[in-house]
Amino acid sequence: MKLRPAVVTDIPLLKAWDENPYVIDATGEDSDYDWSEEIPRTADWGELLIAEEGGRPIGFMEIIDPAREPTRYWGDVENNLRALDIWIGEEKDLGRGYGTQMMRLALACCFAEPGVKAVIIDPLERNIRARRFYERLGFRFVEIRTFEKEVCAIYRLERADYERLAVAR
Repeated sequence: MKLRPAVVTDIPLLKAWDENPYVIDATGEDSDYDWSEEIPRTADWGELLIAEEGGRPIGFMEIIDPAREPTRYWGDVENNLRALDIWIGEEKDLGRGYGTQMMRLALACCFAEPGVKAVIIDPLERNIRARRFYERLGFRFVEIRTFEKEVCAIYRLERADYERLAVAR
């Protein structure tokens, strides 16, 4: 498994994934990326990544600095955090360990920066499968919060917990 920057040639694939009912259920109705605008942008506050397994794209990840991201999606948050979005593109690729591999790679990238204190994530409150997944990775529930029209469960993984879990693996 590897993570690579998303490029313009990925746009048709990302648009197709966005139309999958499974992806809509996992990300919510308000998840409407304008890929033709998002992919070409360069920003020092975030990156858009494609996960590949054996050269085949299987998922998408976004890593942002939520304190610096211009839409202020996360509101007023402390400095030195990272926020993640993740999804597997095709339902046939669920339950095969790809999400775990993607998260481990992304978390390693986030915590490779010495100043990063924690990583936050916001699965839909109703997405019990995703919530259990994050809990297995060491994320701790913080609160229920509404973003636009979607009710989300906020989770946080502290650096100390990440390091403890990484050593245990």
